[in-house]
Amino acid sequence: MPTSTIPKKETILKMAGLYIILMGVQGAGKGVQAAFIRDHYGIPHVSTGDLFRAMKTRTDPLAQQIQEIMKSGKLVSDEITNEVVRERLEQPDAANGVILDGYPRTPAQAEWLEQYLAGRGEKLTTVLLLDLDLYQAFRRAFGRITSASGESYNIYSNADGIEWQFVEDPNKQYPPRLEATLKATGEKLIRRPDDASAHAIIQRIDTYLETTQPLIEYFEKKGLVRRVDASKDIEAVSREIERVIDSVR
Repeated sequence: MPTSTIPKKETILKMAGLYIILMGVQGAGKGVQAAFIRDHYGIPHVSTGDLFRAMKTRTDPLAQQIQEIMKSGKLVSDEITNEVVRERLEQPDAANGVILDGYPRTPAQAEWLEQYLAGRGEKLTTVLLLDLDLYQAFRRAFGRITSASGESYNIYSNADGIEWQFVEDPNKQYPPRLEATLKATGEKLIRRPDDASAHAIIQRIDTYLETTQPLIEYFEKKGLVRRVDASKDIEAVSREIERVIDSVR
């Protein structure tokens, strides 16, 4: 086949959209890998958490309905969640596909998504499951800290160039506080408040297991799940993700 007739990656994407569901426990590197997929394949990263946060500043009927639900403390229904996702998928930048993060959360949402895509002549490309041992997931979350510029460190696995210590509360009323600085500049590093509580991290892991396992089983029956070893370094995980996407596309 002459080289000139081989379709370029951009042409392939127009022929069949890339609809990727990204799953993984906290600390598995979903944010970093979603950015890699976004930049490498030119499709947007769609986080339902971001979509719902954006509803707080909108005044249209759908946003107002969601605002009222959230104020009441109730859970947003599958139907409304699906409508939010549908609205996002119909934006021009999602014409060639999306990376879905945090959606679907239930088998009912998964069924709706498949039916919606089928109605557009599309289908799910793959479900990428970033596999990470739960102990490692805990260490990654509990030990992570960042600089003001966003550079990430971890006291357990990526502590070169930083100094850190746990400081006891003088009155013993609170758990020890992690203090970390850059050796070169003395800049104080930032820790997410929800990472400071071991109990909160374990709760997030438990919630992930409870909500995600039924979905993994649902998609495994359809042959869509591809597991990627998230314990490797970032570049190695990105290479494996690229290999998987190109093989199933």
